[in-house]
Amino acid sequence: MVTNNKVVDLRSDTVTKPSEAMRAAMAAADVDDDVLGADPTAQRFEAEMARIMGKEAALFVPSGTMANLVSVLVHCDARGCEVILGDNSHIHVYENGGISTIGGVHPKTVPNNADGTMDIDRIVAAIRHQDGALYYPTTRLICLENTHANCGGKCLSVEYIDKVGEVAKNHGLKLHIDGARIFNASVALGVPVDRLVRAADSVSVCLSKGLGAPVGSIIVGAKAFIDKAKILRKTLGGGMRQVGILCAAAYVGVRDTVGKLADDHRKAKVLADGLKKIKQFTVDLTSVETNMVFFDIADPRITPDKLCQVLEQRNVLAMPASSKSVRLVIHYQISDSDVQHALTCIEKAVEEILSGSAKFEHLTNGSTANSYGH
Repeated sequence: MVTNNKVVDLRSDTVTKPSEAMRAAMAAADVDDDVLGADPTAQRFEAEMARIMGKEAALFVPSGTMANLVSVLVHCDARGCEVILGDNSHIHVYENGGISTIGGVHPKTVPNNADGTMDIDRIVAAIRHQDGALYYPTTRLICLENTHANCGGKCLSVEYIDKVGEVAKNHGLKLHIDGARIFNASVALGVPVDRLVRAADSVSVCLSKGLGAPVGSIIVGAKAFIDKAKILRKTLGGGMRQVGILCAAAYVGVRDTVGKLADDHRKAKVLADGLKKIKQFTVDLTSVETNMVFFDIADPRITPDKLCQVLEQRNVLAMPASSKSVRLVIHYQISDSDVQHALTCIEKAVEEILSGSAKFEHLTNGSTANSYGH
């Protein structure tokens, strides 16, 4: 039963539509062949992102998965290298094992804590010693994720990142940050983004999540790193031609949307507070640091799939996060009234399921139990 013609899409912050300003910038973009290094809009955007992130150079790539893959492969430039990363990290769980299948890079996982960190002593213990080179992969890289999506959008503090950076430096390793939502972390922590990533040798930044651009990610790092990344981007099929059209929209996203992220975080807390009042759910309000809200379903009669199906009939889209939990994500195109409408629909969906009046249909919005890694 649809009660509102507007769709309130809480599946992810990847679902935003280009703003009018983005569309106008795309239409007016001055473009050329970026594979030949001649697209002026791409060049300007990359230079601006390098400046904002406090790094020497930047490179636009089609996706966050490619951004992370390229970054890992630049740092781990010999097959049989090893990267230390969280067992619940996006690179390890949701990127098709690309670092292994394409790059021949071995993942050494360390357990992620509830706050997205890995214990420093466990990171150190995971580093391979040179005297075992006959038997073990060679450790080259440590990867962090900020914000950490599977841990509820938690922020890694600058103090923690600096400590990991010091470990990497002391052991001759590199540090890569999967910063898909690094601007969310920067805003939530009140730390300038360049300071937040100062210890990192490379950072990937998704432009099509909280920043609202339609397509793309950016990689930042030293010039020599980006020069190698550009070659790998071409190898992987990510070299595109008049890419300034996409960079123009991304520039508007960075310019206009970073200032709205704090409001996304506020709305997420309002949403979490409302969910906590529904007795069939459990929500840890202290875990809501940015734009993500996870809630567990305590009543066995309600499953995440059932709840999302009934919500879809009311034009509220959500994603199961596990067999017992659901994830909701706020973005700048979700208003305060959308949040309240979603809460009302969730309450009614629970009532329908418990009363037996709910009709279950096949999900059409991509909200399957295996699709929540976005």
